[in-house]
Amino acid sequence: MSALLTDLYQLTMLQAYLHRGMVEPAVFELFVRKLPGQRSFLVAAGLEQALDFLETLAFTDREIDWLARQGGFSDELLARLREFRFTGDVDAMPEGTVFFPDEPILRVTAPLPQAQLAESRLLNIVHLQTLIASKAARIVLAGRGRQLVDFGMRRAHGAEAALFAARASWLAGFDGSATAEAGLQYGIPVFGTMAHSFVQAHRSEREAFENFARARPARPVMLVDTYDTEAAVARVIELYPALEAEGIRIAGVRLDSGDLAAHAKATRAMFDAAGLSHMIVFASGNLDEHRIARLLADEAPIDGFGVGTALDTSSDAPTIDAVYKLQSYAGVARRKRSEGKATWPGIKQVWRRYDANGFLAGDRVGLADEPAWGEALLQPCMRAGRRLPTIPTLDEARAHCRAQLARLPEALRRLEPAPGAFPVEISARLHALAREVDAATS
Repeated sequence: MSALLTDLYQLTMLQAYLHRGMVEPAVFELFVRKLPGQRSFLVAAGLEQALDFLETLAFTDREIDWLARQGGFSDELLARLREFRFTGDVDAMPEGTVFFPDEPILRVTAPLPQAQLAESRLLNIVHLQTLIASKAARIVLAGRGRQLVDFGMRRAHGAEAALFAARASWLAGFDGSATAEAGLQYGIPVFGTMAHSFVQAHRSEREAFENFARARPARPVMLVDTYDTEAAVARVIELYPALEAEGIRIAGVRLDSGDLAAHAKATRAMFDAAGLSHMIVFASGNLDEHRIARLLADEAPIDGFGVGTALDTSSDAPTIDAVYKLQSYAGVARRKRSEGKATWPGIKQVWRRYDANGFLAGDRVGLADEPAWGEALLQPCMRAGRRLPTIPTLDEARAHCRAQLARLPEALRRLEPAPGAFPVEISARLHALAREVDAATS
């Protein structure tokens, strides 16, 4: 990805910093100011791609030539950009970690120009994957163990967003994606059934089912709502013995429209009456965590769900208030005091405690050199511009997220937001430092 995938002001800041010789170590922290209205927690994601970005960040001759033509950038800066590499450190919460407002999830320590330049792309990467992983986690909780597949590529906001959504939803507990490239890039299981157009292109629905089964004989799933859902299910049942004699065992059907609960109940009854209780019912079509929860509360016999638009756009909360702010420069704590946007100064750590049953009980945000209060969530990820070998794999991050969701207290597992349900304490020393910084900068 181009080094110019950033805001122009990051480059003008480099010019200004170098003009003044401001290259001392700086510490920036990435955190979320507040939760969206429909969220009780968030799930950290995107660290792997963030580290990839920092480790490979460099300017090409073409990019530097373009900057030179824009004017306003000194020859000294352009010369430095030709040799630019990120040489800093990164500490972060492991991907899949549940977190809350005001808790830094990623910390960059580097010479000020380097740390500044990283801002826009780091937020771009971490915001999107955290947004989707947090949405996916809610769907996983609502799904109560049913199979879940990401169906959202066609509604995602661009190619990279579709791939990041597939990755983030897998991390959060989905069983796979319909996006083929996600299988190649990340090793995520990929799923696909059939298209309505395939049925429409045939003279009859029966012929379409036969041809699809013979073209894809490994446990095909039939799409049954192109015309009349129950009539199509009856055709699948009629075809089953003949196809089974050919060694083709139909796995089930997919419902994509209408009253999914009613269709699922009718389909299950028809399968059971025909002695096909092993056949699955898979549902899709404008689903989200609330609709899935309602379907399961209605005892709809659905074995799996494909979730598209609501997942890949996080339609009910399409953004989170993620920011990346300077907390220390040249060894001196810094603090922003803007109305409604104030930050806690200094280099921080997040500690977590659990109750006697192993559920999350409370967090504390404090200065990194304070005595440990519980489990330290920010862990070393990169030193001197190179990632550490201890970074978890995607599968390990997925397992970590599963464990995190299992330890959520009941108030946080509900789909309805629970304001104040989880205590996040700001340490006394951090309060005192904030007062000191305010007094020194007033």
